[in-house]
Amino acid sequence: MAEDIRISLLGPVSAARGGAVIDLGSPRRQAVLAILASRAGRVVPMNRLVDGVWGDQPPRTAEQSVYTYVAGLRKVLEPSRSRRERSGLLAGDTGGYVLRLDPHQVDTTLFLRHVEAAGRSAGTGAHDEALRLLDAALSLWRGEPLTGLSGPFADAERARLTDHRLTAAEYRAEALLRLDRPHDALMSVRDLTRRHPIRERLRELLMLALFQCGRRAEALAAFEEGRRVLRDELGVDPGESLRRSHALVLRGEPTPPSRPAPEEPTAPTVAFPAAPDETPNGPATASPAGPAEPAQGPDEPVGRPDEPAGGSADGRAQALGAQAPRQLPRDLAGFVGRAKEIIRLKSLLAPWDGAPPSPLVAISGPPGVGKSALAIRIANLVRDRFPDGQLYVNLRGATVNLPALSPLDVLGRFLRALGTNGEAVPAEVDEAAALWRSRLAGRRMLVLLDDAAGLGQIQPLLSAPGATFLVTSRETLAAGDDCAQLHLSRMPLSEAVTVLAKLAGAGRVGADPAETAWLVRLCDGLPLALRIAGARLADRPGWSVSTLTGRLRDEHRRLQELEAGELAVRASLAASWSALSDGARPLDRTAAHTMSLLGLLHVHDLTAEVAGALLGTGVDEAERALERLVDAHLLDPAGPGRYQQHDLIRLFAAEVAPDDTTRPLIRALSHYVASARLASTTMDPHRVQPEADAVTAEPHHVSSPDEARAWLDREEPNLVAVAGQAMSSRDDRLARLGVALTFALFWYQHYAHQPEHQIALNLQALSVCERLGDRRGLYHAHGHVASGLSFQQRMTQVVEHLHAQLALAKELGDAFSEQRTLGNLANAENKLGGHERALSYASRQLLIARRIGAEVGVRYAHLMAGSACHGLDRASEAREHLEAAMAAAEAVGDTGQAGNIRMVLGEVCLTQDEPRTALEHLRQALVLNRTHGIRMGELRCLVRLSRACRMLGDARAALTHIGEGVPLARTMGTDLWLERAQEEQRAVHELLGVPVVHLV
Repeated sequence: MAEDIRISLLGPVSAARGGAVIDLGSPRRQAVLAILASRAGRVVPMNRLVDGVWGDQPPRTAEQSVYTYVAGLRKVLEPSRSRRERSGLLAGDTGGYVLRLDPHQVDTTLFLRHVEAAGRSAGTGAHDEALRLLDAALSLWRGEPLTGLSGPFADAERARLTDHRLTAAEYRAEALLRLDRPHDALMSVRDLTRRHPIRERLRELLMLALFQCGRRAEALAAFEEGRRVLRDELGVDPGESLRRSHALVLRGEPTPPSRPAPEEPTAPTVAFPAAPDETPNGPATASPAGPAEPAQGPDEPVGRPDEPAGGSADGRAQALGAQAPRQLPRDLAGFVGRAKEIIRLKSLLAPWDGAPPSPLVAISGPPGVGKSALAIRIANLVRDRFPDGQLYVNLRGATVNLPALSPLDVLGRFLRALGTNGEAVPAEVDEAAALWRSRLAGRRMLVLLDDAAGLGQIQPLLSAPGATFLVTSRETLAAGDDCAQLHLSRMPLSEAVTVLAKLAGAGRVGADPAETAWLVRLCDGLPLALRIAGARLADRPGWSVSTLTGRLRDEHRRLQELEAGELAVRASLAASWSALSDGARPLDRTAAHTMSLLGLLHVHDLTAEVAGALLGTGVDEAERALERLVDAHLLDPAGPGRYQQHDLIRLFAAEVAPDDTTRPLIRALSHYVASARLASTTMDPHRVQPEADAVTAEPHHVSSPDEARAWLDREEPNLVAVAGQAMSSRDDRLARLGVALTFALFWYQHYAHQPEHQIALNLQALSVCERLGDRRGLYHAHGHVASGLSFQQRMTQVVEHLHAQLALAKELGDAFSEQRTLGNLANAENKLGGHERALSYASRQLLIARRIGAEVGVRYAHLMAGSACHGLDRASEAREHLEAAMAAAEAVGDTGQAGNIRMVLGEVCLTQDEPRTALEHLRQALVLNRTHGIRMGELRCLVRLSRACRMLGDARAALTHIGEGVPLARTMGTDLWLERAQEEQRAVHELLGVPVVHLV
């Protein structure tokens, strides 16, 4: 029965029926189940499943694979269902599938429901109940979510759930402190703070726990450590809440956690996350990140009840001889979300303890992110703290076809608003600024400067005493004196969905959550783009959300689609780009040119080295240009030394690309090719690299195998993307470079066991080489495709590609390539069980390799001959060949091949009932395979080590090895070795005398 099934995602993916474990099969099948389970009861379209498992570059057989995975899941989830009976649990629906389980049968949903309920209990003061619910929520965790799964869905869901877990742990510590159990709280937050040193909320809880334990000095030391870490890692000072707790500890005053009492509504609050399957059902629905609307309305006082005396605003204005200006624009009735940002801004502009506001508060962020709307919202919320008035001006720093206001323009406007006769306004900036300072002396005013071009435009205004400046800008203003800057990022999914729901209707948006999430992604989470998308849906009631996402998926028309009346994403981006390209500073113009080139590469992120190659300049100049784009919020930092363009900015950049795009692409691709070749050679200098045309680009330098592998691990998604992009070009030079990059990646992909990328890229290379008439390129591409297919046990196709490769080697008259292919044919025949044919191929390879002096070929021929003799039960001959191969490999330091040879020697010893000798070979082989990152070799060693230990009666050691082997086999998606690993696992459990189960 479906009611008996439980799905667990908070750890290794598993399923159970009535307590009995269900074998879910390969990692990709588990990934499909995880996607369906995370949306239990709702239809998941086929394209969402494909995108979630494979990402932006799925194989051509992706949909067929999903059908296969679903069929397998139905079989194990409903074992009693007959073949002709329709599935009642995992049902097909229009364009997708639905897992018909109650959301509470999935541990992730149950976890979030518990946390949400704890939030409600804490809100009513029932902290005991909140603690019980949080303990129940956290007890569901069994390790890292979706352990062993890869792909876009698994990565995003893992990050989301991990963040929720950390937040729940913070709430638990807060509940313990409120229950006067600081010692219990301290035990958890101390460890969490060590693991998350820049998370300010954890550090605040650590300080409070130490303080309540009577350890005031340690609490102060924890703050100082946090201050240092934040400055070193992020370049920022502690936030308001952490500083406030520090001040209270300094004074020795007891303080509760930050959840505010009713009489202090501006103190920071903590919102509990909502369950993921609760779709907003109306404009006022709260989002998981916090309340959609702030607790206070714009007309409610923000200050304390005992606001300092001074009379009413009008009375103070009359005393100063002028009516207090009230220039703030109307607050938007449809404003959504930004609860955390509003809390932060309130703490700066209207401190809860009555302290003076920060003199300069800046809201910065990319075009279209909602800076002005947030500034107007917070200004209206805090206006009563500024009884002498509020001034407002749009500085037009990024307004197309209109010049930005000069400092003198702004000073003149504000002085006239304060009662100065127009003729009395000075014509010089310095004199006007002096009069401005005089007029503001003794006043408490809020000045909202919207859309500043930069610090220089507003600098003359900022020295006025008594004024608090709230500024929005696409540029960073952090260099301003006493500036507290808030960077406004793109909207989280929950808030973005609420924006769409308010405009297009909650019913339409909630009818297809998956497509709505895609719409948010296509809009880059930018409020401007979301407002346009929502308006287009509202104007076209016949469109579904999927209709609009279908139109937006076409990158050539996406910016065109994101226009509605006066609103246009393209115009907003154009204003920022024009401000740089028309700027007076050479750096600004270089940054604009850099931005126009970045759109040429379809990569996730890049470095200054890549940008320098695009520009044809040095790395230092490229880095300065990239940092300028970061300051202008047209580029995002993506880790140390790495940068990322969001999709809408990338699409706009492509529109302003220079006429000559081929030369910059050739330079960038040449850099990638040179870097990948150097890394591959450094990773293992004994492997044969494909012959290729020389490139003159400067590579990224690596100096050790570990450094080379680390670089390839980090860059491989970009290298795959740019290789595919280049090979899709009709320009022969770019296509050849794409082929060269594909070939340079071969050994890394082979070792890392990435057959999907290897096959897809090299099939594309085959097409390019056919078009270009490149026979040698065809030779290599056939061999690389065969290698990937071999990992997938598609051996018939492997042999076909290898015979095509052998024919090309003979046509080219290349004896080295001929012997190499013969060795690969021997390997294929060994896997097929054709050991006699394998021995024949290996013997032919050995003859040619010896004749031409190819030592690497000699070693490989002995390895293949030894494997063939092992398959033919000719153990002594097998050992003779393998020992010859081992001696030759060790003589030249070929440790990668030595690991392979020792592994086969260990397997031979196992069949000869010599487990102790096998153990020694396999242990050394495991170390060597791990050193070189050869995942298939690592898996084979673990399975064989388990068998050797089991033969020696050491079941515990066997359990350790197979306990590592089975998850690795699942991660790699190799059905053959997963079956072998599970068979060995069953044997180990039987030896231990425990029930036979599949560990997942």
